Amino acid sequence: MGVSGLVITFNEEKHIEKCIKGLQKVCDEVIIIDSHSQDKTVEIATSLGATVISQSFLGDGPQRTFGLQFCKNEWILNVDTDEFLDHDCYPFFEKKEYLQLPYDAYSFKRRNFLKNKEINFADWYPDYACRFFNRNTASPSSHLVHQRIIATNLKKSDMHLLHYAWDSFHQLIAKKNQYTDWQVEEFIKKGKKVNALSPVLHGVTAFFKAYFLKKGIFHGIDGVTFSLIQSFFSYMKYAKMLEVQRQRNK
Repeated sequence: MGVSGLVITFNEEKHIEKCIKGLQKVCDEVIIIDSHSQDKTVEIATSLGATVISQSFLGDGPQRTFGLQFCKNEWILNVDTDEFLDHDCYPFFEKKEYLQLPYDAYSFKRRNFLKNKEINFADWYPDYACRFFNRNTASPSSHLVHQRIIATNLKKSDMHLLHYAWDSFHQLIAKKNQYTDWQVEEFIKKGKKVNALSPVLHGVTAFFKAYFLKKGIFHGIDGVTFSLIQSFFSYMKYAKMLEVQRQRNK
């Protein structure tokens, strides 16, 4: 029983070759759902033998769900383009251990990198992400941002993904800012209400957790910096939602 690699893309020419070649080591097909990239993403993916389907972006979860119909296998390895299997993953796939185990989905520990610097403190590790699942009993949620896999029997594994998401603080902050916009859309969709204390409480809680509970305090100025990033964007998603409510009440 094979594995289908499934990746959603938009302007990912930097990582797409490494991503596809990594998937091809353990998958017998790679399906790319591309949101009309304007760089060489599609050209590179096609040249490497991946199947490319164009689809305007539907949101993180819905876009992944859309791609499932093009996969021929039950087992889906659905990484992001900037995520790569670490060496401890390959025996699991080569031995097809997932066929002997009772789980229908597997989370990986993500090793996050800012350029080439690993961030393994301040709540940035283990940063579990479910990227492998059996689509017969598990599937992506409908969340527009940071979807999760809804599974019957999820296993938190000790396998790792290498996550090279950001080249600079500027890029990291820009992505985090975009995520907060999407999270506000999710709040609106769910009818969530916030109050004036919500941004402060969530921001302070996020900093306390990252700096004190998740060992940021032991990493000098880097610990402060990455704890503040966690805190600020936790604050901002509620501050943005509060602004939406105020605009509606005018």
